[in-house]
Amino acid sequence: MVNPTLQQEIIQLEANFCAALSDPNRLLILYALNDGPRNVTELAAELGVNQPTTSRHLKVLRERGLVYSVRNGTTITYHLSDLRLIQALDLLRGAMRDRLAHQVNLINEVAQENV
Repeated sequence: MVNPTLQQEIIQLEANFCAALSDPNRLLILYALNDGPRNVTELAAELGVNQPTTSRHLKVLRERGLVYSVRNGTTITYHLSDLRLIQALDLLRGAMRDRLAHQVNLINEVAQENV
């Protein structure tokens, strides 16, 4: 049996991890880093987001362990911490696509009934 306190802490860690994925810009950053390491200036330009906002999103991703940084002189380069993150996002995207297709089918069925 799992200690209830430990189980609650694990659930909280999972929730914090998932919360890092709750912002569209952070998802875009992860997908960009999947193509290769980038610094904040490159990410900001690529995503069309200002640099302070990009830095704030990178901080959240780094604190949650989704990305890591490497300093080389004055340049800090960000890397995806685990390629499975992209696989997980792709699985979620597939589930979402299937759910939307199901909803469209329901709407079409109702529309057909009303014809």
